Amino acid sequence: MIQFLLNQTLKTLDNVDPNTTVLNWLRGSEQRCGSKEGCASGDCGACTVVLGQVDGEKMRYDSANSCITLVSQLDGKQLLTVEDLADGSKLHPVQQAMADCHASQCGFCTPGFVMSGFALQKAHSPTDRHEIEKQLAGNLCRCTGYRPIIQAMQQSCGTRTDQFTRTEMQTVARLKSLQQSQVAEVSKSNRCLLPKTVEQLASLYQQNPQARLLAGGTDLVLTITQQFQTLPLIIALNQVDELKTVSITDSQIRIGAMATLQACQEVLQPAIPAFSQMLDRFASPQIRHHATLAGNLANASPIGDGAPMLLALGAQLELRCGDELRTLPLDEFFLSYRKTALQPGEFITAVIIERAAVSPTFAAWKISKRMDDDISTVFGAFNLHFSAGKVQSARLAFGGMAAVPARAKGAENALTGLPLNSQSLAQACAALAEDFQPLSDFRGSGVYRLKLAQNLLRRLVLQHAETAYALEVQHYVN
Repeated sequence: MIQFLLNQTLKTLDNVDPNTTVLNWLRGSEQRCGSKEGCASGDCGACTVVLGQVDGEKMRYDSANSCITLVSQLDGKQLLTVEDLADGSKLHPVQQAMADCHASQCGFCTPGFVMSGFALQKAHSPTDRHEIEKQLAGNLCRCTGYRPIIQAMQQSCGTRTDQFTRTEMQTVARLKSLQQSQVAEVSKSNRCLLPKTVEQLASLYQQNPQARLLAGGTDLVLTITQQFQTLPLIIALNQVDELKTVSITDSQIRIGAMATLQACQEVLQPAIPAFSQMLDRFASPQIRHHATLAGNLANASPIGDGAPMLLALGAQLELRCGDELRTLPLDEFFLSYRKTALQPGEFITAVIIERAAVSPTFAAWKISKRMDDDISTVFGAFNLHFSAGKVQSARLAFGGMAAVPARAKGAENALTGLPLNSQSLAQACAALAEDFQPLSDFRGSGVYRLKLAQNLLRRLVLQHAETAYALEVQHYVN
């Protein structure tokens, strides 16, 4: 049984197929058809809803793609849809601004934009154009054009109070009352188990190693919505609070397996700014609010954006199976395409980065066809340490160049012991051609990918020789 609030209405689900997406549940069981299905993959934003959860003594509201969110992920939260925003006969400020600014034509995408705008308003984010563009990166419009939509967001996001502000303390109290310590279960013909502690998770997964672990679900749920498969047994991790923490000490950065990309981005900004900056280009806000770094690694995609950065930083994984813990270098985690070193019943509990391994010049770049909400063609991460003007150690890692994310060890050796200049660059580029023989697919040919990777090395040398402002686009054009 899971319990959550649909706006202020308590919902209890104990006999629903856990493969059901929030979007299908809303449109089918609840007859709430404001949220639309445009892609069933989390790309277009037409299905955007907002999930509220307790953060300290306040509510935090995050946008989410309901098409790739499963009903089990609602446990203990508040679900808001576009139907909930009006206060009686009075439209919510975001809705009113969309109407006033003529920001809707066909209206198919409009509910998604409204919900993203609502989340933006609730986050009290700056209302400059660039920030609004970032927050709307997961919403596509085919007919209206973005100028009036952005204008509507600028007009409405200065409003700080609404009916949700007035009932915030009541909502916090109601959600806290739903918390329970025992393992919850959603079942019909298929089952979903919801452990509350790491110990419960370890025991359940050891007993059921065939189960699929559900973290953010932003990749796993595509198995259901795109491949039309059924997951007979799911273990959902979203109630295991111990796995959600990110801690930074003088010696170590520890990222819990359920820490979202958004949380990582905020906490890592002062410690590894280039890492945090690149997470801005990881999918969209709807994805980053729920996806996790550990899930990105466990999926073992050769084009996952997290793995190259963590490989370059020499990250280690803390793994658990039952009561047994072990630490594994990320270098040894990826075995082959979509295959990892995880044993049956074993799962990631944390990603660990030694701060001494992080170079002040750490850099990472993503090459894709779009700036936002796109998959990498090539991703490069570069972690170089210098001594007396020469490269003392080098860790270069790439995604999109092989069947697994991997380091370019030949290029690393070519740079080590030499100053970073045109001569060492030429040697590293030649070695890179021996490190990788990338395949061709619809995102790019193998020849193109190799040239991209070599050009990223050239960019690295330029960054060390010139100021960052000569290479980076700092502001969007208004």
